[in-house]
Amino acid sequence: MSAGVINASRKLARACEGLLFAPPVTTVYNPLIYARAAHEEYLRRFASGQKRVLFLGMNPGPWGMAQTGVPFGEVNAARDWMGIRSRAIGKPRGEHPQRIISGFDCPRSEVSGARLWGMFARRFPSAEDFFARHIVLNYCPLLFLRAEDSRCANITPDKLPASERAPLFAECDRFLQAAAREMRPQFFVGVGAFAGNRLHDLFGKSGAKVGHILHPSPASPAANRGFAAAAEKQLTDMGVW
Repeated sequence: MSAGVINASRKLARACEGLLFAPPVTTVYNPLIYARAAHEEYLRRFASGQKRVLFLGMNPGPWGMAQTGVPFGEVNAARDWMGIRSRAIGKPRGEHPQRIISGFDCPRSEVSGARLWGMFARRFPSAEDFFARHIVLNYCPLLFLRAEDSRCANITPDKLPASERAPLFAECDRFLQAAAREMRPQFFVGVGAFAGNRLHDLFGKSGAKVGHILHPSPASPAANRGFAAAAEKQLTDMGVW
């Protein structure tokens, strides 16, 4: 059953609503609140039972999970491959005009999500076959924005001051540990070095295998040269595939 993961996600959502962030963060989006229905559909359908592999990302992208509530939730992957089509996507507080939330009607594709889910879909044409042994989660559920005049930029959680990181990471750790107890993965794989380091700190002594793959971000020259080939080799070398 996925009830344990859903309950942990709800606790994380509530806890994050109580956290405060100072400038340069000007706006915080919490898709666990305004995209709760789609997020729980993802967990209900795919986060039940034991998983062999848990993949972990850092935090939502503005055109991915921020829109759909699905980790790395590029619209086409979530809608067409996973079959998640929720229209119950609300609005975040303080929505910025450069980061409008339009849910599954979002016309933009999140490159990182398209690359990651695209790699999985090519190996597993059926989403159910992939999720039978794998799950993808995000460490932090919040999108942090720095708005200056009409411009808007992302701030990743690792760039927050220590006084803000500590309470946030404590809540994220609790969620991840609860999810791991429910799904008991043999492999923890960070998507990028940040997620890999968090996994190593939390589960490096658990007996499970912990590693990370290249992040699919377009800001990564290595990913732009061929994310799927590089990531598949890393997964093969780790013994995941």
